[in-house]
Amino acid sequence: MPPSRQISHVPLPDGFDPDLANADLLPVPPEKRDWSWINMATVWMGMVHNIVVYEAASGLMALGFSAWQSLGVVAVAYGVLFLAMWFNARPGTKYGIPFCVLIRSSFGPTGAQLPVLLRGFCAVFWFSVQSYAAAQAVDAIMSTLSATWAGWTVAFLGMQIKTWLAMAIVWTLHGWITSHGVHRIRNFELIAGPLVILAGLTATIWALRVGHGLGPLFSQPSKLHGAAFWNAFALGVTGMIGMWATFAVNIPDLSRFVRTQRDQVVGQAIGLPLTALIFTPMGIITTSATILMFGRPIWNPVELLLALNHPVITVLGGLTILLATLSVNVVANIMPAAYDLINLAPRRLDFIKAGRLVLALGVLFVPWLWFDRADGIYRILTIISSLLGPVTGVMLADYYVVRRQNIAVDDLYRRDGRYAGARGWGHGGVSAMLIGGAVAASGFVIPALAPVSALSWFVGVVIGGGVYIALARGRRAVADGTSAAVT
Repeated sequence: MPPSRQISHVPLPDGFDPDLANADLLPVPPEKRDWSWINMATVWMGMVHNIVVYEAASGLMALGFSAWQSLGVVAVAYGVLFLAMWFNARPGTKYGIPFCVLIRSSFGPTGAQLPVLLRGFCAVFWFSVQSYAAAQAVDAIMSTLSATWAGWTVAFLGMQIKTWLAMAIVWTLHGWITSHGVHRIRNFELIAGPLVILAGLTATIWALRVGHGLGPLFSQPSKLHGAAFWNAFALGVTGMIGMWATFAVNIPDLSRFVRTQRDQVVGQAIGLPLTALIFTPMGIITTSATILMFGRPIWNPVELLLALNHPVITVLGGLTILLATLSVNVVANIMPAAYDLINLAPRRLDFIKAGRLVLALGVLFVPWLWFDRADGIYRILTIISSLLGPVTGVMLADYYVVRRQNIAVDDLYRRDGRYAGARGWGHGGVSAMLIGGAVAASGFVIPALAPVSALSWFVGVVIGGGVYIALARGRRAVADGTSAAVT
């Protein structure tokens, strides 16, 4: 296809392969990197406040942790995530490039498609599940406001007609927010993040009044002691990291728009671990109040709204859930999936077209079959951790150890550049990812290695990064030996 017919309508620099670049994949010029630490913080605030994170405390307490121990698990998990995202975000801010381009330095332009496809699959999956949660909230709102809506209970393809309509509303809202690209997303998050915090604080104040304090969940003792505690602690931390393991690899998709390294680290510190440590007790306190009101804990926010059975609360609470879901989905799921799709077909897709394709693919993931199967979702989280941990390890090892924080950016857009490797398969990234993933996931197949799977993300990072460094040094030794022989 001639350059004039490229989807970006922007001339590419000399030597850039049109199958590897378009306007959305090119480096963001320094003068256009206008995100401050406030933007980065509000983006994370919007992402951390979602139904899956809200319900995560219930999963930890189901393992036997006390409420205070659950907060300890959250603190450790998000502390580790912050460090991983801080370091992995740095090249994005330095060079203004997205994840799908940065990863070519370790995987090559062809090999990079493997982790990109894996990340894209995860993004579409979570977009689908989160959107279905928002559709339930919309259904609750509309059923409260309209008896006609509530009566549309005829099923079609495994779901009621009214739920299909609710999904259509949610999908349309996602499409509107992403219809003007990254800048509209930034402005939306600037409003949505703080609003969701305000709504959460309101619910917490209500719960404190109902429970006359922190409530019964905070007085529940731990059921874990000794080795059982530490095993569960490792599993809990890994599971929490699994919720964001996908974003640990593609954080450059956001950091490429940030003005300085200071802005990205301060914004992430405020928006990620700090917000998580505030939001998690909100969920525990609110759920404590449900024990006093209904005799059982209700962790699902939509179920809680229906149980309260108050029109005003249902509408306002449902709108809050919808806002929170839109906030996390557009940044954590649609945005990375769109870049990943652009990376597959830069001649045909730009950000807006790719975003629409994500919306369509989300329906094909049939989220109504997944949402009520928590055990399956958590198993997928653990598997994702074991596969994406090695990718994170390879990226960190490549940038900080092998490349020493220096990348020839132009070569990332060429199939004959220094990062091409053998026929586009890079310099060991694929091998390191597969070996690290196999070791991290070994406990799912071999019962005796179950403790390895409890730490799958950590094992994957260490093994993936270590193998990649070993392969890089091996190639360097061979190259040095060849040079000496020739001399």
